[in-house]
Amino acid sequence: MEQLAKRLGLRTDPTIFFVSAGLMIAFLLALIVAPEAIGDAFAGGRAWIVTNLGWMFIFGVNMWLLFLLWVAISRHGNIRLGGSDAKPEYGNLSWFTMLFAGGIGTVLMFWGVAEPIFHFSNPPYDDVEPYTVEAARDAMGFSIYHLGLHTWTIFTLPGLAFAYFIYRYNLPVRVSSVFYPLLHDRIYGPIGKTIDIFAVLGTLFGVAVSIGLGTSQINAGLTELTGVSDSVTTKVIIIITLTAIAVTSIVVGLDKGVKLLSNVNIGMATGLLFFVLFTGSTVFLLRGIIETLGIYIANIVPMAFWNDALAEFTTANGSWGWQGNWTVFYWAWTVTWSPFIGIFVARISKGRTIRQFVLGVLFAPSLFTLVWFAIFGWSAMEIDGLGAAAREALGAEAGALSRAVEESVPLAMFAFFESFPATTLIQGLAVVIVAIFFATSSDSASLVVDMLCTGDADPGPVRQRVFWGVSEGAVAAMLIVLAGDAGLVALQQVITVIGLPIFILVFAMVFALLRGLASEHVSKARVGEPPSVDQL
Repeated sequence: MEQLAKRLGLRTDPTIFFVSAGLMIAFLLALIVAPEAIGDAFAGGRAWIVTNLGWMFIFGVNMWLLFLLWVAISRHGNIRLGGSDAKPEYGNLSWFTMLFAGGIGTVLMFWGVAEPIFHFSNPPYDDVEPYTVEAARDAMGFSIYHLGLHTWTIFTLPGLAFAYFIYRYNLPVRVSSVFYPLLHDRIYGPIGKTIDIFAVLGTLFGVAVSIGLGTSQINAGLTELTGVSDSVTTKVIIIITLTAIAVTSIVVGLDKGVKLLSNVNIGMATGLLFFVLFTGSTVFLLRGIIETLGIYIANIVPMAFWNDALAEFTTANGSWGWQGNWTVFYWAWTVTWSPFIGIFVARISKGRTIRQFVLGVLFAPSLFTLVWFAIFGWSAMEIDGLGAAAREALGAEAGALSRAVEESVPLAMFAFFESFPATTLIQGLAVVIVAIFFATSSDSASLVVDMLCTGDADPGPVRQRVFWGVSEGAVAAMLIVLAGDAGLVALQQVITVIGLPIFILVFAMVFALLRGLASEHVSKARVGEPPSVDQL
């Protein structure tokens, strides 16, 4: 394999690169040859995981959040990720926009209207009536819970582990480096390479699912704007087009490509946010932001530990029907992104202290997410018929947005904009924002997958990164083809199964970090001198 890598002009670990690529290609061929059998296998795997291990996902993410907060406020928070003279390469604004655009920008566009409306019309708790004020409060609480601190916990933990071991101990930029305290030099052998291969495949599939969701929303928007068919063929064409854009950004590079696209996109998304705020019920929404913060603070603990364990004895909702489709799906999906986002955030965070890293990555995007959901969610529920008087006017039936979500989740955002001025222009802008989020996610993921293979923070040859960018698009296209009419359900099945081994890896990072932090001498931590790997 080394000779083949040299002939192809690659600068990478041949085993990680070729085995990962080979397994990915084998999976794509399997989808072509036996799509139904593959689909059934993932459906069965997801059902087993949700039923038997859903509690583990929920418990695990809570423990990670508590661990990170402890690390941030402890004496270890002063440790600088790099030497004592290390300075942040990017300013706070660019740092935030890059981690956010590469993180869940597409997800906010996809679920910003759809999730609050879904919970509003289908409350998680069986004793809550749909379309009521209580249902609206629960809808906002669960929406923020799913995409606030807990989601960013899943990104922050591996990000901190990568940054700590890569910059403090000068280890390769790979997931396996995190486990040096547990495996020592075995990270360079078969065990370490297996970990890195899992991380590469998890990243590819995690990003592919996001690409699938984003493509579905772009297709829905184009259908609304131009009447183009909402079909598998159209979605594949969209993936091909946007993959070409992402590859162009890859060629340009991190500073000129991802940084520029991220700053532009966050600016456009923020503009869209203010448009909804000032053309909608402004005072109601401003009050709603404050109330949403209160709802989140008051309910985060009950929501975070709710397993609906007594559902089979008290309700007909089913113990894991709702949580399997929402919370467990979110955590399984997000954790497949964690190697990608973790290494990407570590790459752009050198020079910051552990405290700055943890608090910044946890709270800054979570605050933006809360404001986003408060403005879009409360606006959507107001349009859909919030309150008893409105429901009576609607004949106690679902409003327009509820019907749109029932018909097609990707359509929700575009149906929402029909209640605002300049509908066509704003719908077109939303399509562009989703497309750029798509490009930044794919570009960032390609860079990270390449790092996982090379073990080097410096970008490898362009051809390597282009290969991974094209691969992400190919996997997304095949998942779309496999999903067919099932759409989101099929994507949930795939990502839940892929997420389980990645979840176990991230859980093990807690113990590796504890081992690493225990080796720190307070005096050395103050001056920024890293301990030796021998101390691990």
